[in-house]
Amino acid sequence: MPKTKELTLRMEDRPGTLAKISQALSDRGVNILGFQSFPSEGKSLVHLVVDNPTSAKTVLEGQGIRYDESDVAQITLPNRPGELARAASRLGDANININHAYGGVDPATNKPLLFFGVTDVSRAVEFLDQTAAAATRG
Repeated sequence: MPKTKELTLRMEDRPGTLAKISQALSDRGVNILGFQSFPSEGKSLVHLVVDNPTSAKTVLEGQGIRYDESDVAQITLPNRPGELARAASRLGDANININHAYGGVDPATNKPLLFFGVTDVSRAVEFLDQTAAAATRG
């Protein structure tokens, strides 16, 4: 499974803010593959994985929105009971802490994607590759 880029931004926690940003991304042809938002100190902390980070960063900068960019581990697993537990267990057994995680959809296949913000992305990708391979076998 690959590493991918995640954009993390703080948005004003008021009606219409998310709509404005997501519309601006859409207008530039940027597809949101994964999204997580939660309130934090009067703002919303938003994690985004997009299909074109370069264009997304241009949009955010044009809107005056500051962001951080980091690597996250991405995995596609079958949609059946126990798969998240298997992936999380692999990471835990490897002593890799999950700081945050969220889902999305692969635009090519419509399969569910999981994104893990972890303490060691390179090692996490290695262990998640093993998990995905085991999931496809059985």
